[in-house]
Amino acid sequence: MFIISRELYLDISYLLYINFSWLIISFYTNFYNVYRYTKLAKIVSLLIVHLGVFFLAYFSYFSLFKEGVSVGNQTKTLLYIFSGIILFKFLFIYALKKYRIGGGNFRDVIILGGNQSIESLTNLFNLRNDLGYRFKGYFSDNNADKPKYLGRIENSFDYVLPNRIDEVFCSISELSKEEIKKIISFGEKNNVPIKLIPDSKGLFSKGMVLDYYDYIPILSLKKLPFDNPIIKYSKRVFDIIFSSFIIIFVLSWLTPILFILIKLESKGPLFFIQLRDGLNGKQFECYKFRSMGVNKEAHKIQATRGDQRVTRIGKLIRKTSIDELPQFINVFLGDMSVVGPRPHMTSQSKKYAKIVDKYFVRNLVKPGVTGLSQVRGFRGEIEEISDMENRVRLDIFYINNWSFILDLKIIAQTLLNAIRGEEKAY
Repeated sequence: MFIISRELYLDISYLLYINFSWLIISFYTNFYNVYRYTKLAKIVSLLIVHLGVFFLAYFSYFSLFKEGVSVGNQTKTLLYIFSGIILFKFLFIYALKKYRIGGGNFRDVIILGGNQSIESLTNLFNLRNDLGYRFKGYFSDNNADKPKYLGRIENSFDYVLPNRIDEVFCSISELSKEEIKKIISFGEKNNVPIKLIPDSKGLFSKGMVLDYYDYIPILSLKKLPFDNPIIKYSKRVFDIIFSSFIIIFVLSWLTPILFILIKLESKGPLFFIQLRDGLNGKQFECYKFRSMGVNKEAHKIQATRGDQRVTRIGKLIRKTSIDELPQFINVFLGDMSVVGPRPHMTSQSKKYAKIVDKYFVRNLVKPGVTGLSQVRGFRGEIEEISDMENRVRLDIFYINNWSFILDLKIIAQTLLNAIRGEEKAY
């Protein structure tokens, strides 16, 4: 990440220190939290604060661990690095704005309401193409004579999903509390961001984040931990390292052994490949060691207690969760994470999305090889609707309260459960 002086390029402690310092400082200064509506002054402020704090952290290393290093040379190194970062930052922003003006990186939006604040926002969308918002129209119970009127507010729900609307902006003054609750619930259920336009800052609450689009205040639901780029990329780095370890040191020797055992007992492929719902509902091919004889119902019907389709070796690898290990290939490829909500069969998703509240909130993050609901006993066969409701409840808790420590606890509990064998692992 950094250009460093010749005498330090092999110093592992130095390399670890400066890179981890950069990431930690980035996290606390929100250095990477720059959005399409972020003002230039805010970006400059983030650069000054972040680079200033890093400058102090950088020289703290030499005062604590290294002596006799030329301060002048290190200062020049930092100035070169900072100049390159600043130049790249602004060139990237400039290029992205040009790309949006040309029609790329856009977000389709609609507005619910028709007051003065709404007019200011529509003017902003129409005049500032560099922001990348494509205004499709507005729904309102009034002002039906204005351009781009799409219908009454109650009709907006039928418009959002078929037209793939990315964000919905709502005027609080034109909506009742019940309508706002209904709209927010719709957004959560269907993974559609809902933005509220307040009449005053007095409406700001702890559960919401206040942003400004130009000078227009916009309230959004509190951002999730995974909305932070540092967290998202750190988790991805952990996934790559952890999955690589499992693939090299476990699957490399276990796969040929299981190939022989599975083939001796039943005809068919080594791997069972099934379409599962992933991030934002996008489907991917999920890998497992085959634990059943080949059958037509495998992609439709979940394994049940005493299922005759499960082979003898299949019972063993399911009991110890060994059949799930090939999913670390999915992790390495980026379809899954080590920890996250467990991916469900497409047939299950279609069924339970209709009857379990906020089911699709699970799709806000990558599915995991293991997850909080799994280690809490909600895995395997769905015997009652409450089983799925509890899974979704714990998955949403995980998404809202993620921490690296929580991931480590879930991984440790998964290993213990695999050693002991789980009751519902059949």
